[in-house]
Amino acid sequence: VKNGPGKVLLYYCYCEVDDPHAVCAWQEALCETLHLTGKVRVAAEGINGTVGGTNVATDLYINAMLSHPFFKMEKEDFKTSDGGAECFRHLKVGVFKEIVPMGVDPDVVSYQMAGVHLEPEEFHKEVETVLAKGDLCSDTILLDCRNFYESKIGQFTQCLAPNIRKFSYFPDYVDQNLELFRDKKVLMYCTGGIRCERGSAYLRSKDVCKEIYQLKGGIHKYLERFPEGFYRGKLFVFDERYTISSNDDIISDCRYCGCPWDQYELCSTRFCCQLVLSCPRCRQEGHTACCPTCQSKGQAQSETTSDTPHHKEECECTETRARIPQDIKQHD
Repeated sequence: VKNGPGKVLLYYCYCEVDDPHAVCAWQEALCETLHLTGKVRVAAEGINGTVGGTNVATDLYINAMLSHPFFKMEKEDFKTSDGGAECFRHLKVGVFKEIVPMGVDPDVVSYQMAGVHLEPEEFHKEVETVLAKGDLCSDTILLDCRNFYESKIGQFTQCLAPNIRKFSYFPDYVDQNLELFRDKKVLMYCTGGIRCERGSAYLRSKDVCKEIYQLKGGIHKYLERFPEGFYRGKLFVFDERYTISSNDDIISDCRYCGCPWDQYELCSTRFCCQLVLSCPRCRQEGHTACCPTCQSKGQAQSETTSDTPHHKEECECTETRARIPQDIKQHD
């Protein structure tokens, strides 16, 4: 279970968990025994995880999950990609209020209110219809529920991708753009499907949309079925790989020279944590920070040797970004 080819699993399961702390302890022991790394969130509403390890270890993990009485899961509920334990720095298992952090009490907006699930084949046909109508398609919105840095490097053709930094901003985005969704048919998608569960439920709670559908299994499952389909570019993943791909399209640019580039790196300034798209040539020239503010900070920090602990810092990237963008004028 410790050596050999590996993979990364991505999964979630909404269900009633009577004792989240007991499940958390079981998960921690299971992952440590199998030498898995990654992140697992447990709550009274279910479980959400992404773990990496050898093929043998991840298969054993799936079997353990399938045999657990709480989780009524099937093997196809687990999304897989090439990788392993090296894709995560460590193992982090915890108990939370929500298994995906939307910032809304699950007792108020439950996953049980989610939109209609569409299999990848059904979603593909819906998108095909939208694209065939082109500019004449004013009654349907193809909504990307992910963060801006995810949709920046890969998205469905002709989608609406909110310029938000984290999923907990999504409810406010919906509230401030309600007219955009009024009487519309909405096709929602995200990485693996979990954000759409709560996101579609929140949108449904506003009672403004004509219909709400979501891509079952997310982009992950869609790309398994349609690697050269309507999703173009890379798929962002929350581990050390940053991206996985099924097609060769590059839809984003280097922040500094503008050439096509979609390989993220962390800002070189300590305590920033922003991602930057900087091509090899620009990185060789020293452009390794996310913005001029951080570039200056980085030069100043290299001249000092302070070991004083710092908190995550703000920079131009975060200060100039509107927390909740207004998209009212789009899709008129």
